[in-house]
Amino acid sequence: MIQNKRAALMGLVLILLCVTAVSLTFGQIAVPVKSTLAVVSHQLGIPFFSESDFTQEQLAVIWYIRMPRMLTGVLVGAALGMSGAVMQGIFSNPLADPGVIGISAGAATGAVLAIATGFAAESMFTMPAFAFCGSLCAVVLTVFLAARNGKIPVMTLLLAGVAVGMLLGAVTSGILTFMNEQKLQQYLFWMVGGLDYRRWEHVYLAIGPIVAGLLIMILLARHLNILVLGETEARAVGMPVAYFRMGLLLIASMTTATSVCVSGNIGFVGLVMPHMMRMLLGPDHRILLPASALGGALFLVICDSLGRVVLAPAEVRVGIMTALLGTPYFLYLLRKMQREKL
Repeated sequence: MIQNKRAALMGLVLILLCVTAVSLTFGQIAVPVKSTLAVVSHQLGIPFFSESDFTQEQLAVIWYIRMPRMLTGVLVGAALGMSGAVMQGIFSNPLADPGVIGISAGAATGAVLAIATGFAAESMFTMPAFAFCGSLCAVVLTVFLAARNGKIPVMTLLLAGVAVGMLLGAVTSGILTFMNEQKLQQYLFWMVGGLDYRRWEHVYLAIGPIVAGLLIMILLARHLNILVLGETEARAVGMPVAYFRMGLLLIASMTTATSVCVSGNIGFVGLVMPHMMRMLLGPDHRILLPASALGGALFLVICDSLGRVVLAPAEVRVGIMTALLGTPYFLYLLRKMQREKL
């Protein structure tokens, strides 16, 4: 375990900055690092380079295609990473992730409704809006089913999330059976999860809710530390356990729902990165939450960059890359937990 945790966080920030800068040069059109830096500095109004250091084609590729894609990846990865850490803290289970209470299933149902009704073709924001509403409805339904006498038992909440996920999965499958091939392809394209064709509008759509959610979760990190100790200990220090648990759950859910609505269903980020950061930096959520956000952003940007070059000129969507890289670690985690129980 790393001892100097603040230095480790600064190291993660520096690595993320380097990886995001390098990711802007990857793709079917190779752009030199100097030209990439020149484009970014020119668009930000920083006179480090002259306009002769880049072409108009490089400007279009970097600023209007790769930059919003990269920023969306950073926001989504940070949201999934930190939300996963919060969910694992709430459920006291390292195998929990943001989809455990039906968020992903609700988003899928909302997206398929938007496609089936034809609203998705009217605006680029329609399907994300439907997916976001579907996620929130799933969370509300899960909490409603789990709540008893003002309390929300963790195990009951987990089981309710599984039941809601199965119900919404059946609804989604039922709708899919009545859709034509073109709409089925559109749904599959969204369901796999990806950052391609992201524009600045997607960044503007996601940045407010995600940044606000991340800040609130960081501010509540100390309370999450107390919740992890157990309900009895939390009540002993005067903490209203149900309110804080519910608040953290809703904030993490809204942050996850926002990320899902702009990127589709991307798995394993919220499962793998919090556990990895916990092994490196310890269980203190004041450090673990920002580390999980940075690690999630780093992991997603790396997966997206690899997906652009591994089978070039074809592109592997980032949802597939996270599954390919995350599954081995998930299996290792599962085997480790089995050995600890023996």
